[in-house]
Amino acid sequence: MPIAYGQRTRGLPLSEIVSFEPATGAELWRGPIGDVDAEVAAARGGWATWAARPLTYRIETMRRFANVVRQRQDALADIIARETGKPLWEARTEVDTVIGKVDISVSAYADRTAQRRLDAPMGSRMALRHKPHGVLAVLGPYNFPAHLPNGHIVPALIAGNAVIFKPSEKTPATGAFLVECYRAAGVPEECIRLVIGGPDEGRALAAHPDIDGLLFTGSARTGIALNRAFAEKPEKILALEMGGNNPIVVWDTPEIYTAAVLVIQSAFTTAGQRCTAARRLIVDERLAEPLLDQINRLLGRLIIGAPHDDPSPFMGPVIDNDTADQLTESFLALLMRGGKVIRHLERPVADRPFLSPGLIDMTDVADRPDLELFGPILQVVRLSDFEAAIAEANNTRYGLSASLISQTPALYDRFWAGARAGIVNWNRPTNGASSAAPFGGIGWSGNHRPSAYYAADYCAYPVVSNEADAARASIGIGLRDG
Repeated sequence: MPIAYGQRTRGLPLSEIVSFEPATGAELWRGPIGDVDAEVAAARGGWATWAARPLTYRIETMRRFANVVRQRQDALADIIARETGKPLWEARTEVDTVIGKVDISVSAYADRTAQRRLDAPMGSRMALRHKPHGVLAVLGPYNFPAHLPNGHIVPALIAGNAVIFKPSEKTPATGAFLVECYRAAGVPEECIRLVIGGPDEGRALAAHPDIDGLLFTGSARTGIALNRAFAEKPEKILALEMGGNNPIVVWDTPEIYTAAVLVIQSAFTTAGQRCTAARRLIVDERLAEPLLDQINRLLGRLIIGAPHDDPSPFMGPVIDNDTADQLTESFLALLMRGGKVIRHLERPVADRPFLSPGLIDMTDVADRPDLELFGPILQVVRLSDFEAAIAEANNTRYGLSASLISQTPALYDRFWAGARAGIVNWNRPTNGASSAAPFGGIGWSGNHRPSAYYAADYCAYPVVSNEADAARASIGIGLRDG
């Protein structure tokens, strides 16, 4: 059995990264470990030329990138599906999002960071413009290996930055394909650099003295470590897009079937590997039994399979066997704490990371763990009071997404006002956020730098200028007679 995501010669450093398909175990891609110093030096040497190009030139280059991806969309969707294990239909949706990000980012740049004239006294003028930071590092995740890093890279390039992109060591093939598309569109090679590697290369890139900022998507544990490391580097921009222990609350609704569908979509799409996935179902105890019965019925009908299976699966495997093992252990740990199994988390294929959705009732567990279990596990809490439900929804260090399923507008008003999250939905899933809106959370979900539409905010900094065509000045008070 090959090492999961790297080949190491005994006693020597990791020499290459190898990517395997989660659904089959087949080798998909391999490439040598990158040289972080060399990639940073190349970006540092080239970014000023890119920044000096007119904005219209950079925008046109990004529009060509969208066309390149459009021409190669089947190949990119195939790589995403095979490398992550997600169904092909979902991979195609991700490619569509990559293409759509360009127009959204152009609009966002004009809206959030455009040049403006401000009122100024005495015939002068006040100008607001924005400058790129310089060289930005992007660390990408494995669950959306094209969409999420692209959501940082496109706005950064439009603003005039050079980008060094390190994809997850679990999805390097997608990262390499994406970089090929940028370069095919005309982004100078020195302005879009690729670092293949594992955690060591990620740490080296984040700590490199010649980057001007880091745009990160990943786990809270890694994000907190980065936040700590950047605390002594106020000159560098840091944008953290982390996970969530997200609640979905079902209260006062006669539409039990619809509620069950929304819960399943929230908790189990992408095999639960979304930062916005519902981790906790908080339900009115009067609705609990019929709702859970309907959820169980639907879960029994879900197709779990490989990306290209026919009929198409609802969900594929989690990313690798180690992750599947950890999730299985986490489910057992919840059981040992006093959780009551509603539906077991099962491993249908012994040597592959397919998991069937797990449901566990944690109502009677006093010390419910505040964890992001990044997979198809949903914890259930039954309550009788809506204010207690809001309090339970907020009973987390995270604050990314929260959703209320209810037919009562007044309850949503209370939920929206009381919920502590960056995304608060009503009769919609916790996931499926739009790139045309800001995306992010508070607490352990991020550092108040929302991405998506607001990514423009951290890709350039504002410069305010008080300007006049000729110098005029006088001192009207405080001078002795001359």
